[in-house]
Amino acid sequence: MALDCARQAAEAGEVPIGAVITRQGDVIAQGENRNRRDNDPTAHAEIVAMRAACALLGQDRLTDCDLWVTLEPCPMCAGAIAHARIARLYYGAADPKGGGVEHGARVFAHPQCHHRPEIFPGIGEESSARLLRDFFAIRR
Repeated sequence: MALDCARQAAEAGEVPIGAVITRQGDVIAQGENRNRRDNDPTAHAEIVAMRAACALLGQDRLTDCDLWVTLEPCPMCAGAIAHARIARLYYGAADPKGGGVEHGARVFAHPQCHHRPEIFPGIGEESSARLLRDFFAIRR
């Protein structure tokens, strides 16, 4: 489902990243990159999905929710994941240049980070990476 969201983003000319939030196994929200369409630098797929999930649940914490995303979250999204208290983070492709989880800033490793989700990298990694490679190959 996150890959479908990423494909929708690509069709709209956005970087193909998609996210889904589940709660007790049920999908409660999804998001795709919307930076250009919304003229919003914070409209990353993860943020879009978290906003939708919080609105649906009527709360600012997603303590019993899991986030599935096609690319390793950036530092901004990792910070939002910590603030939302997401229980588990599943992501596809690693992002050595802009990641904030296992690369770059490693937000959850800092002592100032008060919540660390369980992290499961590499879920659908090849499909996620292929979407990104194909998207950028066309634009180069």
